[in-house]
Amino acid sequence: MPTDLLRSNEDEFPYVPDIDPVPDYVPDYNPNQDPGEDPERTAPPGPQEPQPARRVQGQRKENMQILKELGTNSLLEMKSNIHCLTIVGQIEGHLVLPPQNKTTKYEHLIPQLVALEESPEIEGVLMVLNTVGGDVEAGLAIAEMIAGLAKPAVSIVLGGGHSIGVPVSVAAKYSFIAQTASMTIHPIRLNGLVIGVPQTYEYLDKMQDRVVRFVIHHSKVSEEAFRNMMFRLTFPFLL
Repeated sequence: MPTDLLRSNEDEFPYVPDIDPVPDYVPDYNPNQDPGEDPERTAPPGPQEPQPARRVQGQRKENMQILKELGTNSLLEMKSNIHCLTIVGQIEGHLVLPPQNKTTKYEHLIPQLVALEESPEIEGVLMVLNTVGGDVEAGLAIAEMIAGLAKPAVSIVLGGGHSIGVPVSVAAKYSFIAQTASMTIHPIRLNGLVIGVPQTYEYLDKMQDRVVRFVIHHSKVSEEAFRNMMFRLTFPFLL
């Protein structure tokens, strides 16, 4: 150590040089700080307390998922004893339809109908239909579930309730149709190459009987009148 930095006297020993020590913490540069201000040279602050998450107004993730998958939206601020069930597009059955098709999946509707039957808060069901038809067995399954509800169900057809949508609409206790809507009935048919002609015909005939029996048992139309309208060239009619 240089000798000139040490002073031997009675009042002060050893001599401490008049040099500012290196600060342990230098605050970050703030461009908005006034140049005349002297930043605090203190130890770094301790861990900050976690700030509460800011609430963003809007729909919850669960609601958006329900809206995307089922096509229904649950309102948090509103409670009703009547549940609205929508059946739109094409009723999807055992085969998955192309993504560009608007579909209603029967594996979504059947659990909803079971939950509606078991819910003590729901006293009635309103079904809104605008469907082109779809899978016959899936449509009959939905129709049987609706017909078996102990709670009153009302259906209204808007736009159209074609093909297998006819049994679904008449399954309710009361059925209505808008003046601008129509319902189309036609014989059950298959698309593609048919190899076993007798077996296929018998299968389609029995499936047709299932649809006819369900419709005549849940509406005021007779079997003869229903089959006559089914094989006419002009299909749309008001049921």
